[in-house]
Amino acid sequence: MGAREWLEVRERLVRDRERFGRIADAYYANMTRVAGTPLLGRDAWTPDAPVPLERVRLEWTEHAPPPAVTGPGRGLPEGFADYAGAVGALAAPRVFEDRPAYRLLAAGLRGDPVLRFGRARYFDAVNVGEAAAHELAEGGRALRERVGDPRDLARRPALMAVTTLTVTASGTYVLHWRDPAKVAHAGGLHQVMPVGVFQQATDERADLDLWWNITREYGEEFLGTGEDHTRADDRFTAFRRGWEAARERGDVRPYCLGLGVDPLTFAVDLLTVTVVEDAAFAALFGGMVAENDEGRVSLAAFDGSVPGPMQPAGAAALRLAWRHRRALGVSPARSA
Repeated sequence: MGAREWLEVRERLVRDRERFGRIADAYYANMTRVAGTPLLGRDAWTPDAPVPLERVRLEWTEHAPPPAVTGPGRGLPEGFADYAGAVGALAAPRVFEDRPAYRLLAAGLRGDPVLRFGRARYFDAVNVGEAAAHELAEGGRALRERVGDPRDLARRPALMAVTTLTVTASGTYVLHWRDPAKVAHAGGLHQVMPVGVFQQATDERADLDLWWNITREYGEEFLGTGEDHTRADDRFTAFRRGWEAARERGDVRPYCLGLGVDPLTFAVDLLTVTVVEDAAFAALFGGMVAENDEGRVSLAAFDGSVPGPMQPAGAAALRLAWRHRRALGVSPARSA
């Protein structure tokens, strides 16, 4: 395939991602969905009630068996060995780096909630998930059929993002529109915020810590602090000090709501919610950006509705949080 032809398909995927998402959704019509959204799930992945984040146990596997499917093998432009290489050279978004990440190997969020991880790189998931979405935009399904059940975490490199709905106790949440010129994944769709791939801060530091990962994303996406947290950053340091103090007081309360897989790209999302008391939200995020490195930021009413077009993980987080709003201590103006 020539580079121009490949780029035309890539542009079609970026331009009409919502439509291709619906096509992929129909392909898995018989699978369990999370909270009535397109997000694919399992019963064991959705707890009956919100789980305090600190109760989710993380396990590590140093030498996990390699995945059976690691890329398309065909359909790439001439001269490229993998999909991420083609994106990086021909259609790179502003944020596109092959950073170390954690591969999700197994998950169970009922009873004793546990997530098991091994080593991976960010491009491992791009080479399968985005390649399968690209192939669908071209009219093919060979890679999708090789992957089989997207919920089979062992068959492909299943990197997990942490999708966090940030909602105030009085019922306002933070909404994000992902700019397709800035991101490689889910461009043109709305999403809750913050969202970040579960990954260590540097090649040297292995911090298997969900709260630290979420906190980093708050600094980056809400306040525009830098991504290199190995260096002194006064704004992030001040934010984190107030953030941790607010959590200690109970003014910031993080919970896990479930886990699911995007039918188009096979992206795996841990669905979480952070409930923030209104005064604490004003103090912590008074300087919240209107635009960040991945798109536009705004506030929306937490009223049970889901804005469209919306990434499946964000839609699922909103619906689960609405279902559990009383247990979460959120009292929106409109009740249903």
